[in-house]
Amino acid sequence: MKRGGWIKSRPVAASRAKVAGRLDPVPAMARPSRTPTTEELALWLACVRDVVPFGGRLATVPGPVAPPPPPASVEIAPAPRPFAAPHQAPEQRVRLPPLEPGRSAGLDRRTDDRLRRGQLSIEARIDLHGLTQSSAYDALAHFIVGCHGAGRRCVLVITGKGPVSRGGGVLRSMVPRWLAEPSLRRRILALHRAQPRDGGDGALYVLLKRKRDEGAI
Repeated sequence: MKRGGWIKSRPVAASRAKVAGRLDPVPAMARPSRTPTTEELALWLACVRDVVPFGGRLATVPGPVAPPPPPASVEIAPAPRPFAAPHQAPEQRVRLPPLEPGRSAGLDRRTDDRLRRGQLSIEARIDLHGLTQSSAYDALAHFIVGCHGAGRRCVLVITGKGPVSRGGGVLRSMVPRWLAEPSLRRRILALHRAQPRDGGDGALYVLLKRKRDEGAI
């Protein structure tokens, strides 16, 4: 601006200071601090791998910090279960007629006559003569169960007659009782004293049931 031929100028520095003073400084946005990921650290190491700082020493870049190991898990074994016996289906209790030599309830007359006369084919036999009662019982039970399971029908059980003065042997009187027990009775249809050619009073014809008829009267 000219006044009286003079040009009055303001100092440049002062003018700039006033302009600068009018501008409010813009605060820098703060970035949230976080730990770089493994991929970011790997990328950074690849970028600065060949960079040599002032002084001739290679820059040392800290590697990724390994995460702490997870706490060891402790497996607690389950408490042992109490021992339980295998489940067994209860046997059906069917009331069976008495089993005695010469009495054949539920057996047709023709088959009963053939059994009594020894006309049925004997498919298996066992000789209990001379055994103790315990051994004879076990042998008889295994014999009856095995023959029934194999599908045999008519079998011969030899007991021996025993001393006549004592009314016969012990096995001769005990075997019919053992055969009448439920575990064996349900497999037996009828029994008769044998014919003389097969042992007479010292043996028994035993007619077993078919497996599908087990437990039936």
